[in-house]
Amino acid sequence: MARFHEQLMGVYFDDLDPFQILHNARYIVLFERTLGSFWEAVGLGHFDLEGHTDHLHLVAHNSVDYLRPVRGVGRVRVRIAVEKLGRTSLTFRFNLMPMDRDVDHARGRRVVVHVDPETHSPSPWSADFRGRLEPWLELEPGA
Repeated sequence: MARFHEQLMGVYFDDLDPFQILHNARYIVLFERTLGSFWEAVGLGHFDLEGHTDHLHLVAHNSVDYLRPVRGVGRVRVRIAVEKLGRTSLTFRFNLMPMDRDVDHARGRRVVVHVDPETHSPSPWSADFRGRLEPWLELEPGA
């Protein structure tokens, strides 16, 4: 199985800044939309909270390194990998790439923390959630 999830995303006129370059805030939007596709791929695409509270997480950190501008309208690939699955946290790595090459326009990370539905304090992920995410964990270098 692939250790990443990839989605083709459109870049539209209203995504561009005055220089006709993908606006910096839109990178996070494209990542967010691809993350929705990832949740569906692992069977967690619907926010059914009845007895399934693993959807209750908060974003603790986002970071983006902008490396090469995306110019004009077209399509890009957004790749997501699960970098680390902690007791209460989950770190995603993402890459935004052109359609024809594995070079990064941008790369970044997101850390989310699972929270208790009532207290909003960190809470361990369920065994079911861990089982769904562990196959997606990136292999350690040299493994």
